[in-house]
Amino acid sequence: MTDAAETAPTATLKMTTLDAGDVGAEATFWAGLLGWEVAHQQEEYAMLTGPSGAPALGIGLVADHRPPSWPDVGGRKQFHLDLACEDIAATEEHALGLGATLADPQPGETWRVLVSPAGHPFCLTDAANW
Repeated sequence: MTDAAETAPTATLKMTTLDAGDVGAEATFWAGLLGWEVAHQQEEYAMLTGPSGAPALGIGLVADHRPPSWPDVGGRKQFHLDLACEDIAATEEHALGLGATLADPQPGETWRVLVSPAGHPFCLTDAANW
C-alpha cells in the first residue's frame, strides 16, 4: 500500500436506501422479510433498524419510480440484494406471502430471484454457502 492510500480519507457504508413509489408497502415488506423493526416511517421516507439496532435500510419516496428490470433490460438494474437463508423454499414462500413476486427467468438451481413490491430484485441464497 502506498503512503497516499494509507492517508486517504475513507467512508463507511452505514445504510442502503431503496427508492419506492409506496414507502409504507416497501417498508412493511422488508421489515417482514428480514425481521427488522421499522424505526421511522412517514409518507416520504422510512428507516429500518438491523439486528444491532442501528439504521440499516432506508426507503425513499420517488413519485415516478420505475423499478429496475430483471433480467437487466436497458441498464435499469443497478444492484440487487443477496439474502442468506437457512431454508430457501420456506423463505421464498414467506416473501411471496409478504407481497414479493417470483422473477422470470430464474438463473439456476442454487438461487431464487424474487422482486419486492416496489420492483427491486433480490436473491435468496443458502446461508451455508456464506
